[in-house]
Amino acid sequence: MQLAPRYGTDQPLTMDGDPAAIGAPTLRQRRRVAGLLAGLTDDQWATPSRCEGWTVRDVMVHLESTNGFWAFALSAGLQGEPSRFLTTFDPVATPAQMVAGAAEKSGPEVAASFTASVEALAGVIASLDATDGGWTTLAEAPPGHVTAGAVTHHALWDSWVHERDILLPLGIAPEVEPDEVAACLRYAAALGPALARNAGSTRTGAFTVTAAGPDVEFTVRIGADRVHVAAGADADADMHLRGNAVELLEAFSVRAPFPVEVPVPHAWMVHGLAETFDAPPLG
Repeated sequence: MQLAPRYGTDQPLTMDGDPAAIGAPTLRQRRRVAGLLAGLTDDQWATPSRCEGWTVRDVMVHLESTNGFWAFALSAGLQGEPSRFLTTFDPVATPAQMVAGAAEKSGPEVAASFTASVEALAGVIASLDATDGGWTTLAEAPPGHVTAGAVTHHALWDSWVHERDILLPLGIAPEVEPDEVAACLRYAAALGPALARNAGSTRTGAFTVTAAGPDVEFTVRIGADRVHVAAGADADADMHLRGNAVELLEAFSVRAPFPVEVPVPHAWMVHGLAETFDAPPLG
């Protein structure tokens, strides 16, 4: 399903909180992955990941390319000219084509390229820190033009999920850093409804997530014009989801069934990402 990003100043997805707080966990997560790659054997590089048809090497080729995109998109935003690269992006077909184009790169070559891409992204994040209002400047992500903070939330979420996509099949327990999980869960819960709205959905509503391990509670409000994430519970929300934070995050990311029952009348609120990836909802 081709994306339909919404460009301009009318942001399709907004989040409360300090946008600059996402910088440190985003780089920590990527540098952790870079460190893990150094010890992989040829057999481990060739191990099938959780992404259908992709090996560990293929996933890392994808993450190297996305690092380049995030650096490009954030830099364009800082220059006052937010990019519009994703108008022809298909989240299923386009990444597969890019991975196929790097079929000749060995595991160690991919590791070196990935590490270099992380440090290039770190330089752009340092520029956001050093620029007055840098983290609230608009830049491009799959939902469209959102703040640099929201763009970086997407970057962290995507890499966090793919870290698990390669480590779990290798029998390596992924790190669970509370700030990474909380940020990713908040973003992933809002991403599906935002993409569905861009694709033409006109439904509105709200749901609250109360998670443990780490403890995080927030409400996703799906309005007529945008999706907003706010800290805290809303007693009047249409749906309340409670459970383990990592399990809920895996479910929102279409990697596992929801650990709690999702009421059928409100299932549309949490299945937008599955629809974007042309995948059946997992429970």
